[in-house]
Order: sequence, then structure tokens, then C-alpha cells
Amino acid sequence: MGRSLRLTQRRTVALTALALALSGSLANTSALAQTSRSAAVARGLAIVQDNCSRCHAVSSSDASPLAKAPPFRELHKKYNVEGLAEALAEGIVTGHSDMPTFAFDPPDVDAIIQYLKSLE
Repeated sequence: MGRSLRLTQRRTVALTALALALSGSLANTSALAQTSRSAAVARGLAIVQDNCSRCHAVSSSDASPLAKAPPFRELHKKYNVEGLAEALAEGIVTGHSDMPTFAFDPPDVDAIIQYLKSLE
């Protein structure tokens, strides 16, 4: 009986160690995903600052330099932000001539979308 108890205790310790290792791995995966999202958001901000801030408010609180250009923080109220990915990749064309046509590479589109989602 003593041998059976020791075997059960060893199994319990091993299972506990495995559970702790897995939970740490999941936490690390979550932290890596968060870091990746944060990097994408920062990259998206840099892209829109370089390409869009001449007319649009691109932060969470600034005013658009061009009054008729909607602030990016309000785009999600009018558009499905994820749905803008195709337009960003193929070239945004608007009904007015003041806005130049922009087309972005897929990694830049993903970064811009992540940034816009961060403003919601």
C-alpha cells in the first residue's frame, strides 16, 4: 500500500507540474500575441501619420486639419473597420478629388486595421 501511495503522489506532482507548465506556456502565448498586436498598432499609427494626418485626425483626440475629413477615431461608427481592408489594399477612392488614392501592401493593411480597431 505504501508503494501505491508514493506512485499516486508522484503522478499528482507530475500532473501538477505539467498543468503549471502548460498554463505558463499559454500565458506566454497570450503575452506574445498582445506584444504582436501592440507592435501592429504602433506600426499602423506610423503609417496613418505619414499618409493620412495631413487631412485626417489620426489620434484619439485631435481635430482633423481638413474639416470635411472624418477623424479616424469615428470611422468605426460609419464603417465596418475590418471591411476597409480591401479598399486599403486595392486603393481608396472617394467621391471627392481632394483625397489622393492610396493603396497599401497586405502587412500595412493589417497594421492600419489593428490601429483603427484600437481607436474604437
